Amino acid sequence: MASETRITSDLRIDATKFEPAAISKETVKTNAMLEHVTTTSAKWHTIGAATYRKLRDEGKTSLPPPVYLPAARDIEIPSRDEGRDIPVRIYEPENGLPSRGILLHCHGGGFVLLSHNQSDNALERYANACQLTAMSVGYRLAPEHPYPAATNDCIDVAQYLVDHGEERFGQRLRFLTGDSAGSCLAAVTTFALMRSRPSHQLAGFLSHYGQFDVTLGLPYVSSYHKPLMVNAEELRHFADAYTPSMSVEGRKNPGISPLYEDMQSLAVASPTTRLPPAVFHIGTDDPLLDDNILMSAKWQITGSDGILKIYPGAPHGFTVLGGKAAADCAAVNVQFIKEKLAALEG
Repeated sequence: MASETRITSDLRIDATKFEPAAISKETVKTNAMLEHVTTTSAKWHTIGAATYRKLRDEGKTSLPPPVYLPAARDIEIPSRDEGRDIPVRIYEPENGLPSRGILLHCHGGGFVLLSHNQSDNALERYANACQLTAMSVGYRLAPEHPYPAATNDCIDVAQYLVDHGEERFGQRLRFLTGDSAGSCLAAVTTFALMRSRPSHQLAGFLSHYGQFDVTLGLPYVSSYHKPLMVNAEELRHFADAYTPSMSVEGRKNPGISPLYEDMQSLAVASPTTRLPPAVFHIGTDDPLLDDNILMSAKWQITGSDGILKIYPGAPHGFTVLGGKAAADCAAVNVQFIKEKLAALEG
């Protein structure tokens, strides 16, 4: 009698990434340092968002100070609001060769902190390693400007680049990318473009420790209380600033929490019947772990590429902390972008 074929799962995750033995000594040391910094640092919701931003700009917080590179410059792009422009940071390839496309970045910071001019290192890497015109959106921040200010700004810039990118910058918008809350904004923007500019095909979407469910109701985030960069309590403060007095049901609006988007219908309506190829980066010691596992799975269910890269023990924000995990993530991004550009140009 022939042996039966072993039953296998139709959706697989590399479980070895979650084993304690997979966590490097470097990561353990980094997490211990970060936990101390998180515990002893001033909280933005205690001293005020504006005060915290000023301290951050001046390098007076316990986190690494922002890096401002001289090759980056500031431009403005029109918004939907009459008489108001949106600030954008731009970094172009330094080798003098033509750009292969525009990459639009949405910075993190819980919809409350950081700014478009604090991502120069990432923009420089995209520009010089991938030959892209890399930009970061200076979207309006909560609590001064709650939802939908940030999403409107990101969508406005992306739509402008689709409509005018070639005439103003010599290239088309090819990639959207984000960190943390910026990944949420980048995903919302991606879906908005699919509806408003259906003939424009993005080459890729890149997410780093993205937040895709602002309800904070997923199991991992709701039970994560460790003081390691962010936890359930900190994320609740951010969500309340971004969507004040909004119910959990209200926060399930896909324009706020893109995990609730009908991705299947979006893909079917697309000329390619797919979402843009995507890569999601997440550490196993990050409260947003479930967000990324579920978002990548929903992406894959549409028949689209939804690559999930898991980093053992890595905390929220690991890409700005240096070390092997950050280097591995950067290498994956460069390879991903080059592969997608080659497919476009081939």
